[in-house]
Amino acid sequence: MDIPILYEDESVAVIDKPSGVVVWDEARKNAWTIRDWAKEKVISRKSSVTSENEDFNSRAGIVHRLDKETSGCLIIAKNPESFEKLKFAFKNRLVSKIYIALVHGKVLPDKGEVRAPLGRMPGKKWKFSVIPGGKEAITKYKVLKHLSEKFSLVELNPVTGRTHQIRIHLKYLGFSVVGDYLYGLKNQKKEDRSWCPRVFLHASKITFPHPALNRNVTVESKVPSQLQTVLETIALRKLRYK
Repeated sequence: MDIPILYEDESVAVIDKPSGVVVWDEARKNAWTIRDWAKEKVISRKSSVTSENEDFNSRAGIVHRLDKETSGCLIIAKNPESFEKLKFAFKNRLVSKIYIALVHGKVLPDKGEVRAPLGRMPGKKWKFSVIPGGKEAITKYKVLKHLSEKFSLVELNPVTGRTHQIRIHLKYLGFSVVGDYLYGLKNQKKEDRSWCPRVFLHASKITFPHPALNRNVTVESKVPSQLQTVLETIALRKLRYK
């Protein structure tokens, strides 16, 4: 698969991850992943497997994840030194991530912050939810546009980086992501998939302290054409019903 590279130098690459591709998955031994691509195309051939950089090699320099159906900016370190510095930056919340999501409902107020702890759902290891005593999770949001009484286009800044955090926090507010097969409402899931073929969540911008340049670098990814088509579909429906 041809993966677009949005930014690259000797230390780091930021790719435009396509929807439908897993970043890495130990459970699926035969599934092609972004890690497989990074091992071949991105990471330095000078790196050998040692106890100091075993994690770098096993993860092919990937320092964070995006869900399978989420597209957009994903950082890959090209050498062990950059990998460790970027891991430190993520752990200490020095990386700013911006996502775009289409959600059900008219989100009000127009901006705000969600603070709700997350943890695994009892009996369902693959799902997470807001759970008392769970890990701290913070998401800031801002409405970009109310498309109708039924949909809102929202910009999100996850301060923490918990699994499925944005999707769960939006559902917690009462505004599930369009196309969300895992956390969407039962009566919406099938209908969503008839006109939105994936989870409408896109990692549109990332700002991080560059591991070698001693300054922040910002990389942006345009909303893919597949999601633009979904927005056009909503606009056409709105005109049709007037």
